Amino acid sequence: MNKIDHNKIMFEQMQAAPRGAKLLLHSCCGPCSTRCLEALREYFTVTVVYYNPNITDAAEYEKRKAEQIRFLRETGWAEFLDCDYDPACFYAAAKGLEKEPEGGARCGRCFSLRLSCTARLAAEKGFPYYCSTLSVSPHKNAALLNELGEKYAARYGVIWLHNDFKKQNGYLRSIELSKEHRLYRQNYCGCEFSLRAGEKGALPAESRPKQE
Repeated sequence: MNKIDHNKIMFEQMQAAPRGAKLLLHSCCGPCSTRCLEALREYFTVTVVYYNPNITDAAEYEKRKAEQIRFLRETGWAEFLDCDYDPACFYAAAKGLEKEPEGGARCGRCFSLRLSCTARLAAEKGFPYYCSTLSVSPHKNAALLNELGEKYAARYGVIWLHNDFKKQNGYLRSIELSKEHRLYRQNYCGCEFSLRAGEKGALPAESRPKQE
């Protein structure tokens, strides 16, 4: 069975979209947003929404958020929309899946939590399009992300912009841009479970993000 080329679909969607159409981009962190915004800003008027209740603690959450805001101020590539830090939402979604491996069913629940919120906000605030930075990570399942993105687009009446931002050296480009802007790059995805997996060496060393 042929794999879906989500980046090809994204390009076709970009070409068909009205130039400067409003897009709400869910961002997990500043470093991941770099390459995504570089690609999107030529076609869309982008607002970054920072909704990440999965992050381990308030201090880490605020540090990542501050770096996201700093990057947007330095580049002017997007506006910023903040959300409350509510880790209880994440733990409710992850309940019963605490022992799942990274990349398993728990991550799918986390994706659903963040994408459904983004789609709902897009509908409420008048954004015809939405997408997420999550696919830029080598650890994230782009097929699942796009499946969920379509699901919530249909539910809330908005358009999911297909993507697999890690392709065509997208992940490497995000590292370059992060270094250029001296962004803090965390060494785990965000939740306590990913932190444990990183400490145990469960993530491939050659693709594991590093702190800077």
